[in-house]
Amino acid sequence: MNFHTRKWVKPEDLNANGTLFGGSLLRWIDEEAAIYAVIQLENRRCVTKYISEINFVSSARQGDIVELGMKATQFGRTSLTITCEVRNKLTHKTILKVDKIVFVSLDENGVPVPHGKTEIEYVADRLNQQSNPDKNEA
Repeated sequence: MNFHTRKWVKPEDLNANGTLFGGSLLRWIDEEAAIYAVIQLENRRCVTKYISEINFVSSARQGDIVELGMKATQFGRTSLTITCEVRNKLTHKTILKVDKIVFVSLDENGVPVPHGKTEIEYVADRLNQQSNPDKNEA
């Protein structure tokens, strides 16, 4: 799992108990997962279709730095399934886990469209393929 995004827990992110409000965390997760799906599927028209059970394991407090980890676990014909873990950056203690977040690739009319992807791709690999087209023919 790759942990790319970090968030600093600020006063406006807290609930009445002084810990990270779950709604703030879910907003961060949905946004990061959408960015991950757009990059993987190379389609800006990806929408959240499903989020499985959300398991809040521990809390975060003001001043904590949390990091969001995402990994593609399944490629469907028009969908991408992602797993997510959020942890404390400094302690690596898990804060939350989501087993499945499903995104669907859409066309310009909002209709699900096949994306043709079957495995995780990294932007650096795509850039290398574009700059070295002869390698694709080998």
